[in-house]
Amino acid sequence: MSSVVLKEAFEVESKHGAFYTGGKVQWSTDGQYIFCQKYGTVSILSVKKGIVISYLGESNNNEEDTINTFIASNNNLNIITHHKSGLFKLWNWKDNKLIKLWKSIHKGPVVHIAHSMEKNLMASGGSDGIVRLWNLQYHTCTHNLKGVQGVISILVFHPNIDKELIFAAGDDIRIHGWNIKTGEEEITLSGHFSKVTSLSFIKDKDYLISSGRDRVLILWDLTSGSSIRVVPVYEEIEDTFIISKNLSLPFYNKDENAIHIATAGEKGIVKIWEMKTGKEVYVQKNSIVSAAKETETLSITHLLYNDISNNFAVVTVDHNIIIHSLETFECIKQLIGYSDEILDIVFLGDNESHIAIATNSCDIKLYSTLTMNCELLRGHIDIVLSLATTPANVYLLISAAKDNSIRVWLMDKQTNKISCIASAIRHTAPIGSIAISQTSFKFFVSVSQDLCLKLWNLQNDIEFKGICSLNVIHTTLAHQKDINSVTISPNDKLIATGSQDKTAKLWSADLQLLGVFRGHRRGVWCVRFSPIDQVLLTASADCTIKLWSLTELHCLKTLEGHESSVLKAEFLSRGMQIITASGDGLLKLWNIKTSECTCILEQHESRVWSLAVSKNEKTIISGGSDSLLIIWKDVTEEKKIKAAKELEQIALEEQKLSNLFKANELTSALKLALKLERPFQVLKIVETMLKKNNFHLEKTIHELKPIYKEELLKCAITWNFNSKNCQVAQIIINTLMMEIENLEFQTKLTSTLESMIPYTKRHYIRITKLLENLHLFNYTLNRMKPRITIVEMS
Repeated sequence: MSSVVLKEAFEVESKHGAFYTGGKVQWSTDGQYIFCQKYGTVSILSVKKGIVISYLGESNNNEEDTINTFIASNNNLNIITHHKSGLFKLWNWKDNKLIKLWKSIHKGPVVHIAHSMEKNLMASGGSDGIVRLWNLQYHTCTHNLKGVQGVISILVFHPNIDKELIFAAGDDIRIHGWNIKTGEEEITLSGHFSKVTSLSFIKDKDYLISSGRDRVLILWDLTSGSSIRVVPVYEEIEDTFIISKNLSLPFYNKDENAIHIATAGEKGIVKIWEMKTGKEVYVQKNSIVSAAKETETLSITHLLYNDISNNFAVVTVDHNIIIHSLETFECIKQLIGYSDEILDIVFLGDNESHIAIATNSCDIKLYSTLTMNCELLRGHIDIVLSLATTPANVYLLISAAKDNSIRVWLMDKQTNKISCIASAIRHTAPIGSIAISQTSFKFFVSVSQDLCLKLWNLQNDIEFKGICSLNVIHTTLAHQKDINSVTISPNDKLIATGSQDKTAKLWSADLQLLGVFRGHRRGVWCVRFSPIDQVLLTASADCTIKLWSLTELHCLKTLEGHESSVLKAEFLSRGMQIITASGDGLLKLWNIKTSECTCILEQHESRVWSLAVSKNEKTIISGGSDSLLIIWKDVTEEKKIKAAKELEQIALEEQKLSNLFKANELTSALKLALKLERPFQVLKIVETMLKKNNFHLEKTIHELKPIYKEELLKCAITWNFNSKNCQVAQIIINTLMMEIENLEFQTKLTSTLESMIPYTKRHYIRITKLLENLHLFNYTLNRMKPRITIVEMS
């Protein structure tokens, strides 16, 4: 036990939070970035890396000046945002620099922005039903385009700049087209019976395709202003894009006059339609987006296409961005925009290559630890509450959900693809926690809000044989209230449960009750067995962590220090330390021997529900209700090495200081002493300078850097406390006061000098009395001298 190296410090290795929370999404023209609206910011997301490289705007969602909408220009450089304050802001997003801002003069928020780089024009559509045209060279409004009733739902320039047209639609469900030079309305298209959601133009022809929530696509002839064909699609369409004729796709009609368009909406799948014939020519077979439920109206909110990469992306109603190849329709990458509350985290795969995360969703998110690329595991029909893995089989994952079901997943060793191989519903209420046997994977246990503890059997020859059923071996009524946690001992012989009834219980492998642990004043959130001792850990809502003897069934130790419910706890350092997570967002590292908290980790903003510790304990992952997934790295060894190097460097510099002082190189010695923060050495050097030449000291102080002048002032104030050194202190202070205009710490100077005034007054009073006594002494001495009279002899 003495050879165990205790953890002392952790630092944030990476933080993964929400980058998309609804609203506008746009693909950059080069296909390398996706711009997403997140509260009051625009996230710049790297498609290749799958991470946010920067944010535009205020990152705090409580800020007043939030972003209503934005548009990215075709030059792949600028973004225009509209804010709650009524201001437009022009950004250089690559440099994260605000270039220009101006007032929108709309009555209410701007909900859509369109940009024409060729004409250097911008159009803004507001909730007031007005479309305004802006000259971006002078940032002035040139036209007010009226005709739309209600909130603008779509706003777009015609891609052919020679047409000089801009189109918009609103609550009146008509499509309006204006001439951008004259501001006159030239086209009005009536045909939809519900909100118009997208407009797609065929560049080489005068055709427009519109989609709406009235479940139809309409092909329009812009020359005549009439509809050519109305295609019923039997679902509410939210977005579309035109498929180029240059692509060699298997479903593509070879007819030169054919017009193909991709659509997506409430059913969660992408469909390809040929508009001239009105036929559905392709339906996506491998969609991982669930269809909209009866209570919802949408499944896919945006459908984006990038012609450079020839990929398309679907943006789902639960804020996920899924990128597919248009040629093969294969899924290339899944990006999770918003995870809501993170309820559980486990490591999975060879060398912990993946992490599985249960969020406030029916889907399990499987991340690659290297790239953070995500895969959604679908199967549950309600929120997944708990996940479990076992060191006996690192490719096995078991999940439990609010739908009362348990699913067993298995990862393929070669492809890392994961499939559900077994499922069952045996509980009658949501399953809050599960645990798998540690030395083998023969069984697992589950606890539920139905107050039951169940023991399940797992087959030894687990393979990809399709979904099979699971068998329950034993069931027992375990507690009187909801059971929050269950765990299995390292030797698979004991089982422990923790409940809202304020107790933890110990069970045998066949679910025979062995003991009850009473002592917590509130519900028990987590139970864990020590990896080497006969000890059980319990974490409770009463803000304490208790360690119990498994043999005597009594409390060995209580750790206090959290100010909120302790929701999760894990053993570290072969059972010598504990890492805990609480409801106030703090993670704490405890030394069991001393019962002291040795480290506090502050990054979360709210409750931390989950902790996952890697096998080598070098990495800890935490997640909670703030939607943040934080990866912590153990930096204990690095800090020790760094501290040793710093001590070595200080020793070398102190030796150098001694050599400089002996060599009478006082200026260099003074700078080094100030750098090392050695007030006594600085005093010796200053006194030596004063003995030689006062002017030399003033010149040296004048040449010092501001940071050294500040340190010298601190030293002088320290010396001023002692009457023995007050003279030197006053000389230094007086010299620095002459340098006050050049000091960078003027804001700190007032409070610093105020602390010095009482001591300075005391010194002046003492010196004044000393001078008075000296004058009195001189006077008395002069009066006591004998007078000598010289008499001249005549």
